[in-house]
Amino acid sequence: MSIDTLLFATLGPLVDGRAYPDVAAQGSELPRIVHQQIAGMGLAYAEGTLPDNENVRVQVVTWGLARLEVTELAKRVEEAVLAAPGWQAEPLGGRTSIYEPETQRYGARQDFSIWAPR
Repeated sequence: MSIDTLLFATLGPLVDGRAYPDVAAQGSELPRIVHQQIAGMGLAYAEGTLPDNENVRVQVVTWGLARLEVTELAKRVEEAVLAAPGWQAEPLGGRTSIYEPETQRYGARQDFSIWAPR
């Protein structure tokens, strides 16, 4: 199962399926989650083959209309990512709060290092 499939299976139920890779769907309801692979640690064996697992750095951003709602959702995201079967994950720092004055939306961002099946 790909990292994208595993991410949706983990994050989607937290927001009734409103979990999106890279960018949210136009007009999508709140609260919602957007996740993006932003890096990872490359690994190859000396003979030039690849391992069965890969490392990805994933940034997860929760969005909503109220700070408390977003913070609680971000806490649930962290718990779900760390407890999800099928991969090994660790947080890379704590949450960062975001506010977008143009849209009047609150957000919380957190990065994770995830080892998952290639």
